[in-house]
Amino acid sequence: MKPLRSLSGLIDFECAARWGSFKLAARELHKTPAAVSLQVKQLEEAVGFPLFVRHPRHIALTAKGEELSIAVGRMLADLRAKVAALQRGDEESVLRISTTHSFAIKWLVPRMHRFTKLYPELDIRIDSNDAPVDLEADTTDVAVRYGPVRDGDPSTLFRERLVPVYSPELLAPGQAELTLADLGKWPLLCEKSPERWLQLLNENRALKGDYDFSRAYSHWGVLVQAAVAGQGVALVPYGIACQDIASGALRQIACKSARFEQGYRFLANPHKENMGKVQRFRAWIEEEMAQMELALDRKPKKA
Repeated sequence: MKPLRSLSGLIDFECAARWGSFKLAARELHKTPAAVSLQVKQLEEAVGFPLFVRHPRHIALTAKGEELSIAVGRMLADLRAKVAALQRGDEESVLRISTTHSFAIKWLVPRMHRFTKLYPELDIRIDSNDAPVDLEADTTDVAVRYGPVRDGDPSTLFRERLVPVYSPELLAPGQAELTLADLGKWPLLCEKSPERWLQLLNENRALKGDYDFSRAYSHWGVLVQAAVAGQGVALVPYGIACQDIASGALRQIACKSARFEQGYRFLANPHKENMGKVQRFRAWIEEEMAQMELALDRKPKKA
C-alpha cells in the first residue's frame, strides 16, 4: 500500500464528488476544469485506485471513490468549522449539542430558555439526530444520548422509568381517574412492540385481560403526542412525557414500574470536556434531571 504523503487534491476531489462535475467544481474553486481534473488524477495516482469513472459528458464516483468522498467531506467540514470558530474567536461562546429527536423536542428545547437565561452569552446550536454521533468531530461539543445505562456510571444522567399515561379526554363524565382496571377499554399505545406493556402488566398482576395492542409508534416523542391526542393509553418514558404531565395534558396511572435499563447519558467531546461552556451545561442538565427525578418520585405509587 502506498502511504498518502500529501493532501493535495483532496479539496478538488471533494468538490468534484459533491457536484458530480469537474466543470461545476472548477466554478466553485475558481479554477479551470482541466486544473481540477489534473489534481484529481494526481490524487488517484497517489492513492493507487480510480476515484471516478469518466464518461464523455459526465463523471461518476467509483465505489471506493464514494467511500473516500464521505470521509473527506466529513474531515473538511470539521476543518472548516474549526477555522471559522478560530477566525471568529467564538470557540467558548458557541455550544453545539447533539441529541435524539424525541429528547430534543419533548425535553431539551422546552427547558433551554432556563439555561440561556443563566448564560445569555452562549450561542446554542442543537442537532437532533438519532444516528450515532462522532464525539471527536469539531462540530459536536456535548451529546445527550438515550440507551442502556449502568448504576455507578458517571456519564449517566437519569435512568428512565416507563409510566402509563392518558389524556383527560378519555375520562367519562364524573370519572376522576383511570386505573389499571380501565386498560381494556382503550387501545394500549406502545413503542414498536407491546413487550414493555406486558412486563408492566405482569409486574402489577394484571396480565389477565382483553387488551388492544394494535397501535405502535417508531419514536417515543410520537407516542407521547398520540397519547396527548387521546388515541389511547400509552406506556412512555417519564422524561419524554414529564412536560405534558406537568401541564395537565397527560395524567399518570398509579402502578408499579417494571425494571427498565434505558436512560440518558452525558457525553463530551474529549478535546472540549474541560471547557467552561461544557462544564456549565453539564451542571445545569444534571440539576434539571435531579429535579425531574424528584417530581417522578413524588408521584403516587400503587403498593
